[in-house]
Amino acid sequence: MKIGIISPLWKPVPPEKYGGTEAVVSSITEELVRRGHDVTLFASGDSKTSAKLISITEKNLYDIFGYFKWDCLEYDILQIESVARLSANFDIIHNHNGFVPLVLTPLIKAPLITTIHSSLPPQPSSLAKAFKDRPFISISNAQRTLAPYLNYIKTVYHGIDVAKYHFSEKTGDYLLFMGTFSPYKGADLAIDIAKKSGIPIVLAGEVRKEFEDFYKEKILSQHDGKNIIVKGELYFEEKIEIFKNALALLMPVRWTEAFGLVMIEAMACGTPVIGFNKGSIPEVIDNGKTGFIVESVEEAVEAIKKISLIDRHQCRKTVTERFSIKRMVDEYETLYKELLNER
Repeated sequence: MKIGIISPLWKPVPPEKYGGTEAVVSSITEELVRRGHDVTLFASGDSKTSAKLISITEKNLYDIFGYFKWDCLEYDILQIESVARLSANFDIIHNHNGFVPLVLTPLIKAPLITTIHSSLPPQPSSLAKAFKDRPFISISNAQRTLAPYLNYIKTVYHGIDVAKYHFSEKTGDYLLFMGTFSPYKGADLAIDIAKKSGIPIVLAGEVRKEFEDFYKEKILSQHDGKNIIVKGELYFEEKIEIFKNALALLMPVRWTEAFGLVMIEAMACGTPVIGFNKGSIPEVIDNGKTGFIVESVEEAVEAIKKISLIDRHQCRKTVTERFSIKRMVDEYETLYKELLNER
């Protein structure tokens, strides 16, 4: 098949550090190329891919502006205009860049499907509702509750290249939080859990401009270099080392987590996950087998006491069976073919 892939322009594909959506886009793109498909990736100009790369920017928007900003629609519009001009060359186009690209779909001469990656309700909702009948893919069943009016045709869980994640049979001696330092992700709650359990914690992730005050007041102020260690964004190999040596990954989220790529990354390294019962977490964690699903800080502290009951081999096995790149792209490839057969 001739396939067009639309990525957000905020980070390169794949991202050097943080960038869950761009990491998934890279995995899908590279696997489709490996399978012999003719793939064109619409992404930032500093992306690295085996596919044909088309970009309207020399580098990613985060590097251009220095932070995320949400009033840059002109870049999305220019990107989808370039997709529309070339659309007759594709059998199918797979959009990972939200709702703005749907504005020009009447000009696109190939079927277009959209995978939603957000853990927040669409903003503005009027735009999402205007295109609600277009085909959408959710990344968890829980994510659908954020916009139940959309025409979901399938749920496809994210996948990773398990071979790149080094397994450790040994249980580490510290807890781990990894993700954006925002109230939504609950890094401050992770610190509370660690303090109450008496176990050191390492926190690593991205600091966004809109959450700088939260980060300074609730996270960085707790850093002591011994029991609470705060790091910034990590490169891939740095992440692997921290993942595989952790006692458990904490996911005390306050929002409807759409998927949570860090959960399967940690489990691939053998590290179980303790997560709040929100969003996709019950869909990803097998309670009592690959981690524990809890309702509060206090329950998380109790779960840590039982973490030795989790078989780290089972954590990796679960990712291999349920959350591999092969399984993810098998599902997308089947979906592409079904949509083309319906034409």
